[in-house]
Amino acid sequence: MNQKEQEILQEFSAAKAILSGHFILSSGLHSDTYMQCARVLMEPKRAEKLCIVLAEKIERKLGKNFADIVVAPAMGGVVVGYELARQLNLPTIFCERVNGQFELRRGFELEKNMRVLVVEDVITTGKSSFETFDLIKKFGAKIVAEAALIDRSNDFNLETKMGVPVISLLQIDVKTFDEKNIPAELKNVEAVKPGSRFLK
Repeated sequence: MNQKEQEILQEFSAAKAILSGHFILSSGLHSDTYMQCARVLMEPKRAEKLCIVLAEKIERKLGKNFADIVVAPAMGGVVVGYELARQLNLPTIFCERVNGQFELRRGFELEKNMRVLVVEDVITTGKSSFETFDLIKKFGAKIVAEAALIDRSNDFNLETKMGVPVISLLQIDVKTFDEKNIPAELKNVEAVKPGSRFLK
């Protein structure tokens, strides 16, 4: 991890955004670590600082004028999507679940061939991102890249699977376990579900 990445990680630590315990992630996987990005985005100045760095990283990779709009899945992507769009001088909308499926509501629309940057707070399995991609494609819009504060997917083939560049502030190696392979020490800790996908 280089110095810039260590500084970014320190911002997450300072915001108490790296939690330890037994967590059931939105993907259904279990983990002993949870990245609560909502904590790091609580302070507007910190959110701005992190999104400036991410915007610069995106533009280094994709150039200027690479997208027409930012789309973020609710809830986790909404704040980072807004702030990142502000830094990139782009409009932003979000999709939200209706009966378990992502939809555009509130008068939000996408036009055919519109170039879309998808923004998440954290990528674990990419499930929310793929569902967002499916929604965007229904409008005939084009996904140009995926951006996130944290990529904890531990997946070296993520870009290949997504079919677009994946750009994050940090890639963090955090172990996840399915229901059948939870370590004994984790089984003895009560599991909590912190992700927004479980909210009613």
